[in-house]
Amino acid sequence: MATNDIKVCEKCKHMKMKTTLAKLEKLAPQAEISQVTCKSYCGPCARYAFVFINGRYVKGTTEDEAIEKALTYLKS
Repeated sequence: MATNDIKVCEKCKHMKMKTTLAKLEKLAPQAEISQVTCKSYCGPCARYAFVFINGRYVKGTTEDEAIEKALTYLKS
């Protein structure tokens, strides 16, 4: 099984780290999930929730939408 690398910004105003991390761990239990510091995406970050997954930036209007979209990039 390939390892998935998932990163979430600890400063994102559209994500709650406690719930985001719990949801990601449940949906991708074998993934390496980490919190990252600001990546200077002030434009997108100010408007959207987002997740970095396997090198891709995935955004959504809500935490759940961003997570749902990110799941399409999970490696099996």
